[in-house]
Amino acid sequence: MAHQHHHPAATAGEHFDADAATNAVGHEHDAAGAHGGGHDEHAGHSVAMFRDKFWLSLALTVPVVLSSHDIQTWFGYSIPKSTGVEYVPAIIGTWIFFYGGMVFIRGAQGELADRKPGMMTLISLAIVVAFVTSWAGTLGLFEVEIWWELATLITIMLLGHWLEMRSIAQAQGALSALAALLPDTAERVTPAGTAEVPIAELRVGDIVLVRPGARAPADGVVVDGTADIDESMITGESRPVPKQPGDRVIAGTVAAGGSLRVKVSATGEETALSGIVRLVEQAQASASRTQAVADRAAAILFYVALSAGAITLVVWWFLGDREGAFVRTATVLVIACPHALGLAIPLVIAISTSLGAQNGLLVKDRLALERARTVDTVVFDKTGTLTQGEPALVEVSGDPETLRLAASVEADSEHAVARAIVDGARARGVSIPTATAFEALPGRGARARVEGHDIAVGGPRLVTEMSVAPLPVAADWDREGRTVLHVVVDGMVAGAISVADEIRPESKQAIDALHALGIRVAMITGDSQAVADSVARRLGIDEVAAHVLPADKAAAVKRFQEGGRKVAMVGDGVNDAPALATADVGIAIGAGTDVAVESAGIVLVRNDPRDVVAAIDLSKATYRKMIQNLVWATGYNLVAIPVAAGVLVPWGIDLPMAVGAIAMSASTIIVAANAQLLRRVRLRRAPVANPGWVAA
Repeated sequence: MAHQHHHPAATAGEHFDADAATNAVGHEHDAAGAHGGGHDEHAGHSVAMFRDKFWLSLALTVPVVLSSHDIQTWFGYSIPKSTGVEYVPAIIGTWIFFYGGMVFIRGAQGELADRKPGMMTLISLAIVVAFVTSWAGTLGLFEVEIWWELATLITIMLLGHWLEMRSIAQAQGALSALAALLPDTAERVTPAGTAEVPIAELRVGDIVLVRPGARAPADGVVVDGTADIDESMITGESRPVPKQPGDRVIAGTVAAGGSLRVKVSATGEETALSGIVRLVEQAQASASRTQAVADRAAAILFYVALSAGAITLVVWWFLGDREGAFVRTATVLVIACPHALGLAIPLVIAISTSLGAQNGLLVKDRLALERARTVDTVVFDKTGTLTQGEPALVEVSGDPETLRLAASVEADSEHAVARAIVDGARARGVSIPTATAFEALPGRGARARVEGHDIAVGGPRLVTEMSVAPLPVAADWDREGRTVLHVVVDGMVAGAISVADEIRPESKQAIDALHALGIRVAMITGDSQAVADSVARRLGIDEVAAHVLPADKAAAVKRFQEGGRKVAMVGDGVNDAPALATADVGIAIGAGTDVAVESAGIVLVRNDPRDVVAAIDLSKATYRKMIQNLVWATGYNLVAIPVAAGVLVPWGIDLPMAVGAIAMSASTIIVAANAQLLRRVRLRRAPVANPGWVAA
């Protein structure tokens, strides 16, 4: 049996360590100015590194704080004086500065090398100012004792970065989970039986055995066996999907209730799983208007903080409070770090795109996701989107034997209408007798001999050719756009059958949900106006464009955009490509695991129109979190910088440096925690209980 691996693999044969994947996850946010533009201030850092540095620095900070003269005075105790004890804070504080603080200084060097100073530069300036000031006081250059504040500042900054990187690692957890779906090995079928091989050795055309409970090691097609496959981790579909010979299997999905022999069609980077992982990664890295605003604000904030720090130093120096001048300058630099502002958007994007992928919504373009919240009109392509895209039996009129006899004639035909009749008969529990002397009648229908009777099944041309009268109901069905077939038994019309494209059972729920959001719904179809109007009435569609050829769909979308309307186009991503590209938001539905739909900004894995509503819900929830984080991050700085600079000192409020560090770290943690709340958004829709309708 293929073993399930315990470390993520991006693709077959390209495994990487799980701890490294979690710990070495860097920041998504590389805001210009705020984070050094393209330079990642945490490049090469890990969650574990910040964690270890925090705990050791915390342990060393305790004796520094306890031996501080200020702390002893505040809490009314004293440590006996002895030779050299007064240098303990300086010695330990210096060690903390180099051990815990150098990570920030190295980050600042990288930012300055890129000529994009940001967060690390501000933190470094603050701890360097505090360090120099502390030694100046220790050496008696002036009266100041802030070793305990320096140690506390560095320790709190390490704690803030540790918690922040944990949040980002959690945001990327969905990608790690997807990458971890591939097993380490596969059971390749050989002439001698089966052989367990690393999945890196699989080649297209190999046959692999997937046992119950095992994961498919590669994409492929079932050649033998039946089983239910759990595809929830790929499509978001909670119900197992039955698989039989000829059905496709996706790498990473789990077999249950049976074993399968699968012919490999794609391995490694070519699998659908790898494509989805790449798609989500690209979406998280793609452009965002809201991110651009945050980037500019963070870049400006760096220079505001630097200017505020300089002004604070000069003002308090000339006011005669030299100790306060240095301490408040360092506090301003720390408290104004644009960390929360730089984290506000990227973390939300990382979580939203991963959340979408978990629910079968693949975001190819972040701008498309942002625009989805503004959509006021959703245009559906009818065939294959609102409907199943294939004919289904609708209604039977006339002799009770009509359906049984028609199904007998059509039993061996591969024509779509014939299959609809046969499938409809079987679904109704009809026993289908065997026909003989079958003869296809091109353009008219078919005939055969059934139980000693001559049976003919066909459309209007057959009725005319046989000089028989159609049933009166046929005219009504024809006006509704249905395909009408008459069943002629021994030269006499016995009954009639109508066939039409089946409406998806989820379509009505999707349209009702869009209406509840105040969104108008339109439909484009190449069918006749009668068929289009009939579907629109059944589903409650507001506008219809009928007789539209595939080449004209883009022009139809432009007409819907008239008057400034924001239009989302929902289609299959192939025939509808120009229309998807023309719309404000292009949504490819039912793409399955084909993530190469170039014209769509959002790809829906399932053939479920309700996922369009889910995409809009995700867009609104994402934007809401972005705005909340931006408001908090900017509002915090507007209040915190003046307080740190000492504007409230005349009223007895002087913010200690350590409190400033706590405030900065707290603001970052609040932004990260608020982004994590996005995980509470529920995108999955309840299963549809009622049977599907049929387009008339």
